[in-house]
Amino acid sequence: MANSSDEEQPTTPSPHYDNDVNDDECHPNSDAAAADEAQHEGEEPDAIPNPTVEREAFIICEVNRNRVCIPLKVRLYQAALKGDWKTAKSIFDIDSSAITMKITDADETALHIAVAAKHIHFVENLVDLTSSSALAATSGEGYTALAFAAASGVVRMAKVMVDKNSHLPDLHDLYIPTPVLMAVAYERKDMASFLFSNTNFEALLPSEQIKLLIATISSDYYDMALEILKKKPELARERLQNGDTALHVLARKPSTIGSNRELSFWKTSINSRFPKIYHTALMQTLAHQIVERLWNFVLGKSTMLELHEFIKHPTRLLHDAARVGNVEFLIILLRSYPNLLWKCEDEGKSIFHVAVENRQESVFNLIYEIGGLKDILANFHDKQKQFNMLHFAGLLATPNHLTKVSGAALQMQRELLWFKEVEKLVLSSHLQMKCDPNLELFEVTITKDRVDKLTPRELFTKEHEQLRKQGEEWMKTTANSCMLVATLIATVVFAAAFTVPGGNDDKEGIPIFWQNKMFTVFVISDVAALVLSTTSILMFLSILTSRYAEKDFLVSLPTKLLFGLLTLFVSIACMVVAFGAAFFIAYDKTKTKIPRAIGTAAILPLGCFYLCHSRLVVDVLRSTYWSIFSFGYPKKRLF
Repeated sequence: MANSSDEEQPTTPSPHYDNDVNDDECHPNSDAAAADEAQHEGEEPDAIPNPTVEREAFIICEVNRNRVCIPLKVRLYQAALKGDWKTAKSIFDIDSSAITMKITDADETALHIAVAAKHIHFVENLVDLTSSSALAATSGEGYTALAFAAASGVVRMAKVMVDKNSHLPDLHDLYIPTPVLMAVAYERKDMASFLFSNTNFEALLPSEQIKLLIATISSDYYDMALEILKKKPELARERLQNGDTALHVLARKPSTIGSNRELSFWKTSINSRFPKIYHTALMQTLAHQIVERLWNFVLGKSTMLELHEFIKHPTRLLHDAARVGNVEFLIILLRSYPNLLWKCEDEGKSIFHVAVENRQESVFNLIYEIGGLKDILANFHDKQKQFNMLHFAGLLATPNHLTKVSGAALQMQRELLWFKEVEKLVLSSHLQMKCDPNLELFEVTITKDRVDKLTPRELFTKEHEQLRKQGEEWMKTTANSCMLVATLIATVVFAAAFTVPGGNDDKEGIPIFWQNKMFTVFVISDVAALVLSTTSILMFLSILTSRYAEKDFLVSLPTKLLFGLLTLFVSIACMVVAFGAAFFIAYDKTKTKIPRAIGTAAILPLGCFYLCHSRLVVDVLRSTYWSIFSFGYPKKRLF
């Protein structure tokens, strides 16, 4: 919701002033005009008129009129822009026509400017002086002041205008959006709710109704969208000019549809304490209800041929949802009409082929919920071009999917996981199937240079060669940096083991403070730091000497990196503990708080290391170990 304070001044139209001014907009009261009039009064009746003198006098009069009117417009514009009601009121007292005067080249009035600048008190005072019919005045582009208020989001300004003229929400030109549509498009939720309750929805054209419905869906105003559908359910089959329906728009919104059509008890109970969480859950539940309502209407009111045309144009409905990972949308549609599973593209692409192509695990996992049908659907392929599901897994993922994990090496690992998983489903004959050159598929264009009679494995190797090189470089850079730190730690703690705090006894050669409890802590932590840092060095050295074959990126390299990072982190922690213990042994007798303060401050390097590398450690853990739970575990959501 936009801030409604008078001080906030958004970008407003630049002041443009008309060069041609009508007689009814300004008063010709200038001194020059008065003198000219007096001169004519003094002429004799039978004087011969001089055309040249009269034309010059007319020109002087018109120029003087503009000199008076243009400063008037400037003053009024500036007053409206700044919210200076005192100046504006003085202008209106002199010339009441200035209330509705067009003061810019865009034919905007002072009310338009004040509303755009969000000056509430100025607008309220100006509306009091304006007649109800004058509130419907439009700018040169056809926008009323209420339309400007709708875009601003200040409900108070809109309410004062609607209270004076209740027809304003319904007034708009044919090619200009309604005020409520503008509020929705600008994502002004409170304004949209107010205007929707004051708009005669039934009076809108069908094209305006479907625009409003789809706009509410695009802005995630599902409560309003549900109200629209209750008023006119047949909008489920209406289309925009580009062919989109409400279902097509919802199919492309993956994170807005909840898994349940009703809020659970615990989500309802947290309303008072966590309103944002509750609102998100509520909108997801309403989105679920909207999808069900739309789809049930389409199913109930369409013939088989009409249904097929509906889901195919302008784009394939299920493929749009699969492409963005909108699994809840797919579940709702497939539950009520399972035959949609067999709807494929002309190239033999099912929703599961699209899921593999776009690396959507949640959609792909639905294949494990359809029983034996998965063996048939997984092996659909373009018989002419010989392009099967495993070829899609062999293609390089788009950058937005690759960047879900950090580092080229982990991205390569993710790609290998996908290829291995799809490889389990396809027939053995598909492993050696070679696709034809000059292959064009959906959003992926394969030229002859890119794919020339390649098997899925050959395609994977060719597509991922650059990523493999980047992963090798990333691994070596990371290993070199971490090994340097581990080497420094090993050097420090090794030296500390023979230069114990307090020194050794001259007679027996044993440490002087060996009976001190803190000395035991020092010894244990120092030895642990040495062992762990040495282990870390060996792990990173193993990474540097690896072959960097494709299969090494799957488990071997990520495991070594993870183990190296963890041992390095723990060795830093042990070194910090050893430092703190040594400091306490040496300075504890001073009986001051300085040793404790300095010992505590030594934890700072540990925190820095955690903040800098925690994301990498989590990504390695998730990609290497947790990813095994990403595939092949049906959740029984479909049937």
